[in-house]
Amino acid sequence: MSSTRKKIPKFSSEAEERAFWGREDSTDYVDWSKASEATLPKLRPTLRTISIRLPEGMIAQLKRLANKKDVPYQSLLKVFLAERIQDELAHTKAPSRRS
Repeated sequence: MSSTRKKIPKFSSEAEERAFWGREDSTDYVDWSKASEATLPKLRPTLRTISIRLPEGMIAQLKRLANKKDVPYQSLLKVFLAERIQDELAHTKAPSRRS
């Protein structure tokens, strides 16, 4: 590719920009060899509140464990879920494709 880059258009919405980058090759617009790594310390994942019904005994046990670790029980529950999800994903194999 030549050293001339295409100009990035102005977008009227995030959806329009997402669609654009979904079909375009960014190397036509950006010289990635001149890119530098950025740190975004205040960037947090989008959270969604959910409602989940748990047995009272389970909640009591979770609160006792959280108290021993000096963390809020909801935070401990998130850690437990994240660990289990990672464990399940690590042990799940994609089905093999046979011709």
